[in-house]
Amino acid sequence: MAPKRQSALLPQSKKPKSVPVSKLEDKSASPGLPKGEKEQQEAIEHIDEVQNEIDRLNEQASEEILKVEQKYNKLRQPFFQKRSELIAKIPNFWVTTFVNHPQVSALLGEEDEEALHYLTRVEVTEFEDIKSGYRIDFYFDENPYFENKILSKEFHLNESGDPSSKSTEIKWKSGKDLTKRSSQTQNKASRKRQHEEPESFFTWFTDHSDAGADELGEVIKDDIWPNPLQYYLVPDMDDEEGEAEDDDDDDEEEEGLEDIDEEGDEDEGEEDEDDDEGEEGEEDEGEDD
Repeated sequence: MAPKRQSALLPQSKKPKSVPVSKLEDKSASPGLPKGEKEQQEAIEHIDEVQNEIDRLNEQASEEILKVEQKYNKLRQPFFQKRSELIAKIPNFWVTTFVNHPQVSALLGEEDEEALHYLTRVEVTEFEDIKSGYRIDFYFDENPYFENKILSKEFHLNESGDPSSKSTEIKWKSGKDLTKRSSQTQNKASRKRQHEEPESFFTWFTDHSDAGADELGEVIKDDIWPNPLQYYLVPDMDDEEGEAEDDDDDDEEEEGLEDIDEEGDEDEGEEDEDDDEGEEGEEDEGEDD
């Protein structure tokens, strides 16, 4: 699995509060302090100075890391474009990828999966300065659910560090609004999964309650987008379970046959012993005569 990069929406780490200089000066200048306490105060002052240097280096490191991220973000773009062109040749690539991802799959209802069969491309674009946010675009073919060709959701971090998000308004076709129908399908007996149907995946486009902790957005950007192929290739768990059950049945049949063979061998052995005893009895009768 590709290592996750730091979220573009995470606020920059705040510099730890240093000990107020006035307090340090007051204590260090206090007359009559015992020698041990005076040494402790001097040590605290020096620790605060060293900590300030550490904080300064951390800030400098953050700036340098951001520059490197910006550089390589640009270098990755042609490869992302080439990958998208190749993915377009594989039917149902993205719906398969989402269904195979454990966190995303938990958010998908049956009708969501049906709608996502029309999803042809996914693009994640980090804003040029990286730290101010990103956008996720979903490209759809003509479908029976909504009119939109592209659905997008953007995440922003303003100068004060407050996160926000906005998204495309979905133009649902008549009677096809999955966000309104999700509650009516929770008790469907024919659903694949044994747990209750979740809210529709598409409610994510209207949920802007906590943009700074949008789990689905972060999963798509940091886990799926860097390498979607690893999830597309995950084997179907139902098929694996079916194969495992078949293997268990075969093993049980083989064990049953082995038991039958062993019982047959035992029966033959008993018959041989009976025959031997009969022959010995006849011989003894002959000797008596």
